[in-house]
Amino acid sequence: MRLIAIEEHFNLPEIVEAVPQAERTQVGPALYDIDDDRLASMDSAGIDVQVLSSSSTSVQYFEPARSVSLARKVNDHLAEAVARHPDRFYGFATLPMPDPGAAVVELERCVTELGFKGAMIHGHTNGRFLDQKDFWPVLEAAEALDVPIYLHPTFPPKPVYDSYYGDLDPPLAFALSGSAWGWHVDAGMHVLRLVVTGVFDRFPRLKLVVGHMGEALPFNLARSQNVLGRVTGHLDRKVSEYLLENVWITTSAYFTIPPLLCALMVFGADRIIFSVDYPYASNEAGRKFFDQIPLSPADREKIAHGNVEALLKL
Repeated sequence: MRLIAIEEHFNLPEIVEAVPQAERTQVGPALYDIDDDRLASMDSAGIDVQVLSSSSTSVQYFEPARSVSLARKVNDHLAEAVARHPDRFYGFATLPMPDPGAAVVELERCVTELGFKGAMIHGHTNGRFLDQKDFWPVLEAAEALDVPIYLHPTFPPKPVYDSYYGDLDPPLAFALSGSAWGWHVDAGMHVLRLVVTGVFDRFPRLKLVVGHMGEALPFNLARSQNVLGRVTGHLDRKVSEYLLENVWITTSAYFTIPPLLCALMVFGADRIIFSVDYPYASNEAGRKFFDQIPLSPADREKIAHGNVEALLKL
């Protein structure tokens, strides 16, 4: 069975080094390798293809000119790797979101010239979310190009961080605000903001992917629908309908059965895509989890490769 993983990261050292030391996740040289060692790890775990994306959250924090130049550098670096290994890698673009106009140009370049399959955006950009109208040209371009945006978590804006985590010891604050909890509920909130502000009414064919078994959305969807339904009469559809029709979710770094079962019951097997979150999670752990999932062969095929092949037109 072909196995495709789509939240798989790389980076350039100069971008990692631009991030404050306290916000760096130490994963070693695997983050920078997009050749032999990465392919060996994929082969060992039986993963056929990775859709690569830069973990360059910091590109979204830089001033616009620097963001543009670094995003182009990251994307060119990725395009070279895809060209070296066209049967093993595809790419998601890094976008210079501090300059939305340049982000549109870069997205179009990456899709039409470099052959990338979409873009990854890391949460807010300097405290501003994608429902802000100056970001809408980026969403419009993604819709027109018929490629998805993978909305990845990032650390919360500084006022939120200071209020929720500022009194904790730094290692605890880093973990709790990040992958232990904060990243996931913040990303889920970001998706709900897109829904309630009418973004999907404005761009009804926009495709959004979120990782980590849905960023808490499957667990909370019934409650969110019940409450938000009272205050969203301005929308064309129910809150739940936008999520189930415009959003796909991945298994990245969530390798236990209970959240998968919740995601399956709420979103269904047609909306779930296998991912590892390499190198922050191991290919071996992701593969072991996939081999254990209690599904029919047809649904396993969907999650392993069928859904993403259709979404990205592979």
